[in-house]
Amino acid sequence: MADSPATDHFRILDAAANRGREAFRVLEDAARFLLEDPVLTEAAKRLRHDLVSAVKELPSGKLRDQRSVVSDPGCSISLDTERQRPDALAVVQAAAGRATEALRSLEEWSKPVSGALSHRFETMRYATYDFTGTLVQRLERPKIDWRVCLLLTESSCRLNYDEVLRAAIRGGVDCIQVREKTLTDLQLRDRVRHVIDHARPAGVAVVVNDRIDVALSSDADGVHLGQDDLGLDDARRIAGSRLLLGRTTHDPEELEDAVAGGADVVGVGAMFPSSTKSEVAPEGRVLLDHLLQHHPGQPHLAIGGLDASRARTLAQRGCRGVAVCAEICGADDPESSMRAFVDAMRPVGAGAVGE
Repeated sequence: MADSPATDHFRILDAAANRGREAFRVLEDAARFLLEDPVLTEAAKRLRHDLVSAVKELPSGKLRDQRSVVSDPGCSISLDTERQRPDALAVVQAAAGRATEALRSLEEWSKPVSGALSHRFETMRYATYDFTGTLVQRLERPKIDWRVCLLLTESSCRLNYDEVLRAAIRGGVDCIQVREKTLTDLQLRDRVRHVIDHARPAGVAVVVNDRIDVALSSDADGVHLGQDDLGLDDARRIAGSRLLLGRTTHDPEELEDAVAGGADVVGVGAMFPSSTKSEVAPEGRVLLDHLLQHHPGQPHLAIGGLDASRARTLAQRGCRGVAVCAEICGADDPESSMRAFVDAMRPVGAGAVGE
């Protein structure tokens, strides 16, 4: 590597390298502790290590010799906006900007030293654009913390549909998935809007089963897609950030595809034999263990043949949410049944519903 006759720029390279390393550490912490996402955490760590490796190709003595905090005028300049970060997303966006700006500076100021090294920084910059775009998109999505999701189906209701709906809301349900296979498009749209009118004032999310078009037209919170429905990439192109996307999974391969595809929540099951999904083998507990081990931060709903006792067992196993249908829709007292599920899914030490 040939030395440049002008060495002042090594001070710039040193400062840019430090900014970049610091920014990548902030981004890695966000992926690791906010999202608990091992894939994004590994990507951030890899970018940080790549930066460290690339900087080592610069003559370390010249970087060190040019370093001078005392004579740096930038150390005494501070803008109010630099000290204000309203939330975690703002912190990540600022760090993402610093990372790409640092890499751009490294790319330009390393050109007098090595064209190959400059190209390496350029490649890292584009990889950082992709990584930070994904990280920010994940943080922009509403946080899902659903303990109990009701799969509301009129044909499964022992009582009047609206009675079950209102009882579930009083009982503490977090999400209602409208699952109707026989309604026309307009009937389904109106049904979803009706459920939203009751659920949203109580802070309960509403999701539409299968139908992304109906979910969008009714202003639902999300859509849940089965394995035979639209893929997550296509669904995200259509819905953008307007809808939460759920995905049904029955085995590790489907689960990994759903997580990699950016599913906001995954259905995991079947846990036990189910009247609504009798064709699905009840091997979900193995799948749940796989999820909790490899993707502990991924929002999920265990499904299939659940009662409150089984839900409590799954919660003790680490499960954070369940989806139920018959135990609520078919109950003589759906409010009490819902409370039993909500209580079963509460963290250890938390009080029961209504306490």
